[in-house]
Amino acid sequence: EEYRNKGVAYCPHCDGPLYKGKRTAVIGGGNSGVEAAIDLAGIVSHVTLVEFDSQLRADAVLQNKLRSLPNVDIITSALSTEVLGDGEKVEALVYTDRLTGVSHRIDLEGIFVQIGLVPNTEWLKGPLQLSPRGEIEVDAHNATNIPGVFAAGDVTTVPYKQIIVAMGEGTKAGLSAFDHIIRH
Repeated sequence: EEYRNKGVAYCPHCDGPLYKGKRTAVIGGGNSGVEAAIDLAGIVSHVTLVEFDSQLRADAVLQNKLRSLPNVDIITSALSTEVLGDGEKVEALVYTDRLTGVSHRIDLEGIFVQIGLVPNTEWLKGPLQLSPRGEIEVDAHNATNIPGVFAAGDVTTVPYKQIIVAMGEGTKAGLSAFDHIIRH
């Protein structure tokens, strides 16, 4: 929290260019984390991917691409424990090796947190059809399984969890709801 927007970021597409030529870390070894590390590797001087689990969970094709990049290190079985800085900007990430218990420091300028999100849809279980990940299932018009109910944003099955995507999806949902009302 102390270094949010001072070196801790959540969107490699939005903030990645701010770290051009710098050392960064990505926390998370699922598809989002590996994709972020691949994207960042083309911008920054070095990327260290830090994963809590003993192996990456991303699709094999993404893992293969990541491993082919010369400026990427992958650390598994790592518990990220602390972000260090000078009060104004990030200087390092500290993690504990979960197998040995030894603490390590990675000197860097940026940390991208890509550990995935859990949609806040618990209260919708039952009436709305949810994906196995808990996202509201929508069609191309943002309609749910209940006629007249529309959904938009990161809480839905729409890919690319970005603010601009959510805004566009919100517009689609509004237009679809308007169309539904005038037709019924």
